[in-house]
Amino acid sequence: MKLWNQDSYLKSVCTCSCPKCHQGSMFQKMDLKKPSSFFEMKPRCENCQQSFEPEPGYYFGAMFISYALNTALFISVWLGLEILYPEYSLSLLLTLIVIAAILLLPFFFRVSRSAWIAIFIPYQAAKKST
Repeated sequence: MKLWNQDSYLKSVCTCSCPKCHQGSMFQKMDLKKPSSFFEMKPRCENCQQSFEPEPGYYFGAMFISYALNTALFISVWLGLEILYPEYSLSLLLTLIVIAAILLLPFFFRVSRSAWIAIFIPYQAAKKST
């Protein structure tokens, strides 16, 4: 598995693009005036027509990826606070964790769903017609 080129798993996950063609976007464009748009997925890829909802409840497993990302975030905030301000209070730590988790929620949501679908749907390069 190559890390970052045309057929890489990471390219699909980090760009939240279609895992099959790496061309279409999985999510609607974010609109700050409409916060619910952060979580709206397109039903299928506009390029290759790959369904982004293969079956009901498909993204249940993405919760485990999101859990891992949030755990890493919590530990990072705790270690950062421990290094920068060793005399912190529990309320400060919890406040910083909550703020960081809320700010990164749309990003973690998108990346965890993108990673989950990319695990099961392999990249297929477009066939060149000659």
